[in-house]
Amino acid sequence: MTTAIAYTEFGGPEVLHEIPLPEQAPGSGEVAIRVAAAGVNPIDAKLRSGLRPSAAITEPRRVGADGAGVVTAVGAGVDGFRVGDSVLFSGVSGAYATDIVVSARHVFARPTHVSAAEGAALGIPVSTAYQALRSLAVGAGDTLLVHGGSGAVGQAVIQFAVLWGADVVATTSDRRAERVRALGAIPVAYGDGLIDRVREAAPQGVTVAIDAAGTDEALETSIELVPDRHRIATLVRGRDAGGLGIRAFSGGSPDPLTAQQQTWRAEAVPVAIALMVAGHFSVELGPTFALADATEAHRAVEAGVDGKITLVP
Repeated sequence: MTTAIAYTEFGGPEVLHEIPLPEQAPGSGEVAIRVAAAGVNPIDAKLRSGLRPSAAITEPRRVGADGAGVVTAVGAGVDGFRVGDSVLFSGVSGAYATDIVVSARHVFARPTHVSAAEGAALGIPVSTAYQALRSLAVGAGDTLLVHGGSGAVGQAVIQFAVLWGADVVATTSDRRAERVRALGAIPVAYGDGLIDRVREAAPQGVTVAIDAAGTDEALETSIELVPDRHRIATLVRGRDAGGLGIRAFSGGSPDPLTAQQQTWRAEAVPVAIALMVAGHFSVELGPTFALADATEAHRAVEAGVDGKITLVP
C-alpha cells in the first residue's frame, strides 16, 4: 500500500495526516520511485499553515518537493534510468510518501557516496541559492553579505559564492558561527551593531547582499551597505521588495521567476551533485523522522533546528 502525507485544511502541524493512495504506474516520460528520504523545507510548513498564500483546498493536498529513492518502474520515452537506479528528485508535488511517480525531468542520478538523506536535502535550498547568485551575477571581485548563513539556503549560498571567487560575510548566531566559518565565510553576529560589525569584517565594502532571514535588520543593513539596490535580493520578504527598491526571488514575491531564472534553478541540482562528488559541496543533515511523524517534523522545522530535516518512510 502506498501512503502519503496530506492535509485538508490550513492550520498547525496537527492537520497533517497519512492517506492511502492507489498504486500508480508511470506514464510516458515518467519515473516511479520508492522513496527512501524526503526533505522537509520551511516552505512546506508555510504553505500548510496558510502563512504563504496558495489556492483553496478542494482535495487532500500532498506535501513536499524534494526526495531520494530507488527507481521501481520507467515509463515510455524515458532514457537514462533503469529499475534499481538510485536517484534523487526535486521540484515535484507530494514527496512525503512511500512511493511517487514524477516526470523524468525532475529526476537525477544519485552517486553511491551521496546518501538518500543528502540527496533529499538538495532541491529547494540549492536551487534557490544558485539562482539568486546567478541572477545577481556574483563572482570574483564581489563581497557578498548573506543574512541567515547557517540555514540550508544560506549554507548553499556561501559555498557557491566562495567557489565562484567572492568574499563572503554571513550573519549567524554565535552558536552557529563555526559552521559558517568552515564553509568559507566570515561570520558576524545578529543584533544591535550589525552594520558596524559587517563594516569591520569587510572594510573593502559590500557589493551584493542576499537576505535569507527575512528580518527588518537584514533588509535595513543590506540597504545601508550595498550601493546598488539592484544587487540586493530577498528570498523571504518578496512582497516588500518593490517598495524598498530591491529584488525578490520567490519568497512571496508577486513577480514570477523568469524563464532564465527557472533554467538556473533546474541547473542547480546536477551542479551541486557534481560538486559533492568532487568534495567541494556539503550538506548539513539534521534530525530524521519517520514518515508517519511528519507532524513532529513540521514542529521541529518551525522551532528551528540545526541541519536539514528529512522524513524516512
